[in-house]
Amino acid sequence: MHHFPQLPSSHENFRLIVDQSSKIFQHHRGKYTQFCLTNSRVQTDWKMDSGVTVITNPTVNVRLTSTISSFEVQRRFSRGTSIAELKGKLEMIVGAPASCMDLELFSVSDKFLQRMDDNEALLGSYPVDDDCRINVIDRSGGQMGEFTDVSKVEKFELSDDAYDKRTDTARSFMKKHRVGRFNEEETAKKKVENAVRDEEQKAAADAIAVGSRCKVQVPGQPTKLGTVMYVGTTDFKPGYWVGVKYDEPLGKHNGTVEGKQYFECENKYGAFVKPLSVTVGDFPEEDYGLDEM
Repeated sequence: MHHFPQLPSSHENFRLIVDQSSKIFQHHRGKYTQFCLTNSRVQTDWKMDSGVTVITNPTVNVRLTSTISSFEVQRRFSRGTSIAELKGKLEMIVGAPASCMDLELFSVSDKFLQRMDDNEALLGSYPVDDDCRINVIDRSGGQMGEFTDVSKVEKFELSDDAYDKRTDTARSFMKKHRVGRFNEEETAKKKVENAVRDEEQKAAADAIAVGSRCKVQVPGQPTKLGTVMYVGTTDFKPGYWVGVKYDEPLGKHNGTVEGKQYFECENKYGAFVKPLSVTVGDFPEEDYGLDEM
């Protein structure tokens, strides 16, 4: 049993040992070889047939990057895998063809260590540790983002008429079971209800005058007092709306919605509510006695 000198945890000297024994490694590259570190020492067992066994964890977890993708992934590989076999596995991960692939090895701290250019060498013959990074350089001409830019992908398009004739679609299911808008009775009933509701909202809006004091009661919200600043239709939503300037900063804006000004007030004092939520009357502004401090 021969013992090599103690090595640093970065294993930077490990490659020197492997280089010194390169003939032995090349002779046995077709065999499964295990690598391991025991108390930062590399132990070798020289045998009669000149074979060498270095004991370590048989797998390693590495980070993978490439010149054609901005993503970083992690994968675990056997140290007994040849670089040629590794490239074949990486082809399915990064998308670059194995025949046009160069590999670079970086340390855990992303310091460049060396190129992995010997296809017959084993992965474990390189100073690769868990969380090291292997960068794939694509020489086939692939560009960054080529496989993530969906705008370059040919889309499958189906006309509305062709889609309507298919029997395996959500629309076909909804038609068959009369769901949603395909339930003619329910749709007709909702149209009538909405029409009645719109008439009620319009009648309520006609009874509200700009400048009136009001009380706003919206379900799920506290009652608010304010002054009516606008009554009518809007561009941001259909139907009739009432613009209110609240007495307190309980609103959403300053009277301007989507770039259009309907009325003026301080920011967070303005809001739009449906006419049926507004009650006009004698609602004086509350005095909180702030001047009596």
